[in-house]
Amino acid sequence: MRNSKELLQEIQNTMNSFGKVNPAAMEGFQKFMGASKEDGALSKKVKEIIGVALSVSKQCEWCVALHVKNALEEGATKEEIMEACLVASMMGGGPSLMFTANVLKSIKELAE
Repeated sequence: MRNSKELLQEIQNTMNSFGKVNPAAMEGFQKFMGASKEDGALSKKVKEIIGVALSVSKQCEWCVALHVKNALEEGATKEEIMEACLVASMMGGGPSLMFTANVLKSIKELAE
């Protein structure tokens, strides 16, 4: 996995590019993303931890960087994040388990 901060910049660049192609669609997507992460029956922290687990399941390195960053900002601990990754690995098997190396790398890079 590349550096988490580089991946986060790539996310921003990609979203900006799509925003130039179709501003209304990108605005709608960002509103949906923001609204889905607000506190509700589940806290923002729990939703970001779920985001990390789904990122592992889908094996998306950009998503790992984004959701690890957000989970840490919401107060998630390394232990909470890794426990969610174990559930993702239980469902996704060996490939998901190996992909969790990216989560550990992101936690290390972004917790600094």
